[in-house]
Amino acid sequence: MNTAPVKGWVYQPVPGFESHLVQELTELGGAPQSYGSLYLSETPPVISARASHGVPRTMVFWHQNCWLEPFRAEFASVSEAASILRDIQRNWASALSAHYRRGALITEKLPPVSTKRRPFPWRAPESPMGAWTLLDTHTLLASPRCTSPFPNGTIEFEEDKIHPPSRAYLKLWEAFALIGSMPRKNERCLDAGASPGGWTWALATLGAAVTAVDRAPLDGTLLALPTVTFLKHDVFTVKPEDIGRIDWLCCDVICYPPRLYEWIEKWLASGLCANFVCTIKMQGAPDFETTRRFAALPESRVLHLYHNKHELTWLYTSSNRANVMPNT
Repeated sequence: MNTAPVKGWVYQPVPGFESHLVQELTELGGAPQSYGSLYLSETPPVISARASHGVPRTMVFWHQNCWLEPFRAEFASVSEAASILRDIQRNWASALSAHYRRGALITEKLPPVSTKRRPFPWRAPESPMGAWTLLDTHTLLASPRCTSPFPNGTIEFEEDKIHPPSRAYLKLWEAFALIGSMPRKNERCLDAGASPGGWTWALATLGAAVTAVDRAPLDGTLLALPTVTFLKHDVFTVKPEDIGRIDWLCCDVICYPPRLYEWIEKWLASGLCANFVCTIKMQGAPDFETTRRFAALPESRVLHLYHNKHELTWLYTSSNRANVMPNT
């Protein structure tokens, strides 16, 4: 078996936003090398804890998965390729952009990895998820460890197509699955930018007491719930002391990222909330500067969820200390 480590990290971009990834990698460390749909760069996904006062901080955001320990392996047959991967660990997801038939034959000889829709609540698995591709018919590019616990960063849930007023709740479900915790029954939650109510629905179905704030109306079925209070208000004029102590602040409001950051700073300074899930929505070009300000907050994570579009998600929770990405 002829294997060799690859210097750097392999990034799987968010489909449709490849230019964002290339731009941030180029700004941070030079243009990445392209391998089909993958990008190899010497820019790490996080700054090491030693370089950031003990807290790993995200540097690169516009990817759905990053391969942390890439290597190349030469093989003579399909069986040998599968054996190379199986001897390292069980779970592997293919990320092919060429040689699909040969890749399918290798996949058939690997233990199956489920891609079925998951019920919610569901917690991300702790076992490592590897990724691999074919550079040519006799060369693997692979990594046994990746930043995402999901195959190629992809996770789909069993959707409720009747009750929620929008599909936005899938972002919140994915965030909770990654965090490994979620609001408990009777915990107080603020849903900022709530209309039409996808996130409010998700929080209420967990048994939380939800204060939903938006200038636009909330879905009528949610207004009838005894655990939901609606405030027709501009989110950013609501001060922490107006709401009081809460357990979770969840925000999916459409705004420029700097305005969101300024509002969140007030909540962090108030000490009235320990858990945050906030969408950083891009208005035109990606705002790398504000995104990095969010990522620099201690115990924070900023990432592109599978269910995100032209937006990122900031996670700041009491459980983040045990769930930050691995040091590099």
